[in-house]
Amino acid sequence: MQTQYDMAQLATVSERSHCCRAVIRQSITDFIVEEVLAFTPSGEGGHVFLYIEKKGVNTAFLAQQLALFAGVPLQDVGYAGLKDRHATTRQWFSVKLEGKIAPDWKKFSSDTISIKAQYWHNKKLRRGGLLGNRFQLRLTEVKGQESDWLAGLDDIEKSGVPNYFAEQRFGHHYQNLQRVHDWFEMGKVPKRRHQKSLYLSAARSWLFNQVLSYRVQQKTWNALSLGETALLAGTKSSVFIVTESTTALAQRLATMDIHPTGPLWGKAQSPAMLTQQQEQQILLPWLAWQQQLEQLGLTMARRALRVCPQQWQWQYHKEVIELQFFLPAGSYATAVLRELATIKNARAID
Repeated sequence: MQTQYDMAQLATVSERSHCCRAVIRQSITDFIVEEVLAFTPSGEGGHVFLYIEKKGVNTAFLAQQLALFAGVPLQDVGYAGLKDRHATTRQWFSVKLEGKIAPDWKKFSSDTISIKAQYWHNKKLRRGGLLGNRFQLRLTEVKGQESDWLAGLDDIEKSGVPNYFAEQRFGHHYQNLQRVHDWFEMGKVPKRRHQKSLYLSAARSWLFNQVLSYRVQQKTWNALSLGETALLAGTKSSVFIVTESTTALAQRLATMDIHPTGPLWGKAQSPAMLTQQQEQQILLPWLAWQQQLEQLGLTMARRALRVCPQQWQWQYHKEVIELQFFLPAGSYATAVLRELATIKNARAID
């Protein structure tokens, strides 16, 4: 059982990604993320929704500051997802103010935090409450043949990219995966509930990545075979088993209406959630992880093996490339970038 983890071990679609090089995050404005809610706030209720632009501030810290400013417990502050500190992010937060006088939010702003909009709603903002994220990225110190870059940009628009879970899913230096190893194989059970949840998510994500990497190596990550489970695009659980190969099915696959899937490990409760024999073989080195996830009560789910950036736009300026695109919730911009080039993170901390 391996105890060293590295996204670089995972397969990429094209060798061109190793020929092209660039740097991301030289400036805090080189990586801009804008959250898109999956719903519209109702305009009434006891929770204020705040749309906040933050620069160089992480999500958890900002949630704490909101709680202190509003005089509420931290659990009364909600957000839909974590966002990187080394970026400019426009993110939604909710604060429960039932029975309280709303503070003057104008006084909350600073050089790094700005409230752009506020609405009332009748429920707390929960994790996963996003439709997706819009990205504006600026790559600098661009190296490599222009033809390789242009071909890569074109391929991503046409075919999408492997839907890997990215590095931030696994903690700094993959420490969350090491904690999984300590828990599942050494018996060191985490004491805190939120730590358990974090490590379980990391474990399932890493197993999914192993299956996806194998499918990329075999050039089947964007193909469907008989007996496989397909997922309807734009959904998380509308799955079906492929029982026959038809022209209509091939057309739906080509137009990104359906996707091949990989496992988010747990105990299967329906035929469509059963893993393939191939997946079981790929994950044999991780059998202890699979067994622990099942014993801990997690339910098998399926995740699309590919994702196609929407509203894909780019500008090539020799040593600078500007990208704009939208990704559905749960997919990562860094997974897109790794298929385009070898990207150095200027803000990475060793």
